[in-house]
Amino acid sequence: MSEKIEAGSILTGKVTGIQPYGAFVALDDNTQGLVHISEITHGYVKDINDHLKVGDEIKVKVLSVDEGAGKIGLSIRATEEAPVQQAAPKAKKPRKRQAAAIIPEVEGQQGFNTLKDKLQEWIDQSQREDLIKK
Repeated sequence: MSEKIEAGSILTGKVTGIQPYGAFVALDDNTQGLVHISEITHGYVKDINDHLKVGDEIKVKVLSVDEGAGKIGLSIRATEEAPVQQAAPKAKKPRKRQAAAIIPEVEGQQGFNTLKDKLQEWIDQSQREDLIKK
């Protein structure tokens, strides 16, 4: 790997290969790096082939250099100015919902009860002779 390549430097390279995850760029005769698909351009990239082709000369910024693994991370996006974001239209505030009315429980009304509330009633029902199946 070449000694002169440092993170943060901007270099010119030539695209030597394209994969679904990124493009390989030759920085010199002995050194090659990868531009990950997320670093191709600002915005979403569905297909790298829409932006690059083998043989293209491109300007790249060195993001990382891993001497041990022999890998160089590159970015085309970092060499371009970010597009100006238009101000988003003012979002409407969500309306607050009216709280549900609390209805007092009427005797004999079905609904949610805790087990503790219903346990004694169930015990009584299980002991009634007219409800026991024979």
